[in-house]
Amino acid sequence: MIDIVTLLAFVPAALALNLTPGADMMFCFGQGLRSGARPAMAASAGVSVGAFIHVMLAGLGLGAAVAAVPWMFDAIRWIGVAYLLYLAWGALRGGAMPADAPRRPTRFAFRDGLLVNLTNPKVILFVLAFIPQFVDPAAGSVLLQFLAFGAIISTGGFIVNGMVGVFAGRAGQVLIGNRRAARILGWVSGGIFAALAIRLAIMERA
Repeated sequence: MIDIVTLLAFVPAALALNLTPGADMMFCFGQGLRSGARPAMAASAGVSVGAFIHVMLAGLGLGAAVAAVPWMFDAIRWIGVAYLLYLAWGALRGGAMPADAPRRPTRFAFRDGLLVNLTNPKVILFVLAFIPQFVDPAAGSVLLQFLAFGAIISTGGFIVNGMVGVFAGRAGQVLIGNRRAARILGWVSGGIFAALAIRLAIMERA
């Protein structure tokens, strides 16, 4: 369905995008600092599933509606801002998880990553700008090509963001035995979530 030349062009481009620091990477980094390596991997999985859903919606044509209807874009964006501020408040109030504290189930980290990605409407606009460059309508189903390219991007993002989150989680584990350090880590992760909320709030539609 997708010829090898197109794949050889797409994979390096997708990898470069995955390695570029962005909101998803910073979210996983903050999740790792706050909760540890395993929740960071779960958050990365949630982000990747969210990215794949964006690709599917773009392939179905719903992304064009988000791009064309200002209130739809803004509604999604402000939901994302509110949710990131909620996460920031939780991190600032609770600090990093102490080493002997019971961990939140990893499904919550997965949910957070999924919702943070889905409520960033710029993702679907980016998908609409990037993936069609590699889609060939003569090669078969456009939707299936979108999904194939989306799977490549999502897999690469899961690995890269997960590794960043694990690194942050391992670094955090060294410090959370100290109550003061744990509080500082909570402030740092809360600050990251708040900064992402501000970034999302002030973004302009492409």
